[in-house]
Amino acid sequence: MDKDNLLGEFLRARRESTSPDRAGLLWSGRRRTPGLRREEVAQSAGVSTDYYARLEQGREKHPSAQVVHALARTLGLDPEETAHLHGLARTPRGPVRRGGGRSVSPGLLRLMDGWLHTPALVLDRRLDVLAGNHLGRALFAGMLEQGETNLVRFIFLHPAARDFYPEWERVARSGLAALRAGSGDLVDDRRLTELVGELSLKSPEFRDLWARHDVRGKAHEAKTFNHPQVGELTLTYDSFTVDSAPGQQLVVYQAEPDSPSQQALALLGTVAADLPALPPEPLGDSPQEHRRTDGWV
Repeated sequence: MDKDNLLGEFLRARRESTSPDRAGLLWSGRRRTPGLRREEVAQSAGVSTDYYARLEQGREKHPSAQVVHALARTLGLDPEETAHLHGLARTPRGPVRRGGGRSVSPGLLRLMDGWLHTPALVLDRRLDVLAGNHLGRALFAGMLEQGETNLVRFIFLHPAARDFYPEWERVARSGLAALRAGSGDLVDDRRLTELVGELSLKSPEFRDLWARHDVRGKAHEAKTFNHPQVGELTLTYDSFTVDSAPGQQLVVYQAEPDSPSQQALALLGTVAADLPALPPEPLGDSPQEHRRTDGWV
C-alpha cells in the first residue's frame, strides 16, 4: 500500500475495472488494456487529461468536491465507494476520522453479555476484534485460541480459516472490501500500514485482491461457518456503528428461527462453557491500549 498515493491507486483500479459500456461511452474495436483510458475518464468528468493523469500519479492530491463527484459518476461508483473517494481526496465532508479508541464501554459489554442466544463482536476499523460476548467468542474460538484477533489476518494467514469458511474466497473479498471501507481515511495509521505490509508479504492472494480496491463496509450479509464443535451453520450478521466510540462497530449474528443453524447455536452455547481463557486484545500504541477489556473475561 502506497500511503502517499492512495487516491491515485484507487482511481486507477476503478478505471481499469470500469467498462466503456458501464460508463456510457461509445466505442468500437479491440482494446489492449482493460477498462477505460485516462482520456476517456477525463473527458467524461470534464477535466483535462493532464490533470487526471496527475491525480493517478499522485502529483495532484486535492481535487475539488465537484471533480470528485464527476469522477465518481464517470466510474460508476456506488454511494459507499463515492464516500471512500471523498475521504481519500480529503474533500470538505467533515473531520478526517482516525482509528478510534480500543476500550469498549462497560455498558455495551453488559448489553452484549445479556444476549445469551446471539453471537456479538465489537470490531475496530482495522477489523481487530476488541470484545465479544460468550457466544461470539465461542463462534470464533478457533481464531482466538490461536492468539489471533484480526479477522483479515486470520482469513489470509491461518490455514484453519479455509475450513472455518466454506466459501473462503467470497469471505476474503468481503473482508478486504470492509477493511478498505473502514480505513480509507485513517491518517498515517501505523497499525494499518503494518497489517497491510505483513499480509502483502505473506499472502499473494491478499496482494491480488487488495490491488482491486474494492470498497464495501460491513452492513448485512449471510455467512456459512464450519465450526469444529457444532458443524455447519449459516448466520446473518448486521453491523451497527457505536456512536459513543467513533471507529467501533457492533456486529450481531443471527440464525433463522427453527433452523438447523439455530439448533447449532444453542449447542454451541453449551459446549463452549468449558473453553479456555481467550487471549488479550492486540497491543496498541499507548499504555491504555495494553490492557485487557472486560470483553475477554
